[in-house]
Amino acid sequence: MNRIKVLHIIKSLGRGGAETLLQEVLQEHDQTRFEFHFIYFLPWKNQMVAGIEANGGKVTLMEARNNIQIMRKLPALIRYVREHEIQLLHCHLPWAGFLGRALHAFTKIPLVYTEHNIQKRYHWITGALNRLTFRWQTAVVAVSDEVARSIQDSIETKVPITTIVNGVNTHTFQFDETDRKKIRESLGINSDEILIGVIAVFRFQKRLKEWIDVFKETHRRHPNVRGIIIGDGPLKEEIISHLQETGMQDLIRMPGLVTPVKPYLSAMDIFMMTSSFEGLPIALLEAMSMECAVVSTNAGGIRQVIRSGEDGITVEVDEYADLSNVLSSLLNEPEKFLNFKKNARARVVNNFSLRKMVRETEQLYFQLLKEPC
Repeated sequence: MNRIKVLHIIKSLGRGGAETLLQEVLQEHDQTRFEFHFIYFLPWKNQMVAGIEANGGKVTLMEARNNIQIMRKLPALIRYVREHEIQLLHCHLPWAGFLGRALHAFTKIPLVYTEHNIQKRYHWITGALNRLTFRWQTAVVAVSDEVARSIQDSIETKVPITTIVNGVNTHTFQFDETDRKKIRESLGINSDEILIGVIAVFRFQKRLKEWIDVFKETHRRHPNVRGIIIGDGPLKEEIISHLQETGMQDLIRMPGLVTPVKPYLSAMDIFMMTSSFEGLPIALLEAMSMECAVVSTNAGGIRQVIRSGEDGITVEVDEYADLSNVLSSLLNEPEKFLNFKKNARARVVNNFSLRKMVRETEQLYFQLLKEPC
């Protein structure tokens, strides 16, 4: 049986949620039925390339420096899909989506677009282009019910929308005591100290300065807490300045963009998010699978994952400052703290596994290509 050739198109393959998923899903896909190709454009964001290739993907860089240059890659993409006999396109995030829609218009190859974000949070130009081109695709995948609703509320379209929630490899992402000790030793974190962490791209919606403020208030009440912010991004210098202004530079570690993140999640006790909006964050699912207790705003798809009071604790987006009270309460109740850690993993294993996500995606592929499952 000939394998179905699928081409994923994405702007970059750096350490982001969508990018990480592309590496992870290859471990679960049935590669006796599918052959996966990947094209990306930003050469300095390539952290996932090695993992994708190790998992059987064929990766090609079509180098571009900005969105205009990316759109100019259309002729090269047309040649690529014809030379490699691509049968299905799958695009992620807006600019890859715009390019993929143009490619679909020229080649008539079925196109799946995965929407990872809430529509109203896009720049107005991105939003306008999205509305203008949305009908030039075959199917849309929303990563959460919140994301699906935002499409329905913002865009008039007859393109079918399917919700396939993000998943995590629960077999890979398991707590490891050896990793915990090693990372804590490297960070100078004692065994009796509570480590509160987050993994994020340093963008405004993550509200990492506010994260630092919440941590500072928590440390005032509980001097044995320490913090770690893992990631990088356009607001890095601003966040470092705020860290120094608040006097938290000796209490919050910033190791940068690390791969793999699993050892660092083993080192954490609590995963805290202060986001103003989200689709469905992969880092949150990874942390839950690693038995981190979760405190977070209920932004976007987070409310679909965390049943507040059962799997973690959430507050309203505008009430992020209350997270310090949540943390204080949790730290004062060790048994409750332990239960949240166990419940977090159980929630992901039962409802947000990578295997479930991949099977639903493959079913959509078969449906679009009218192939038997």
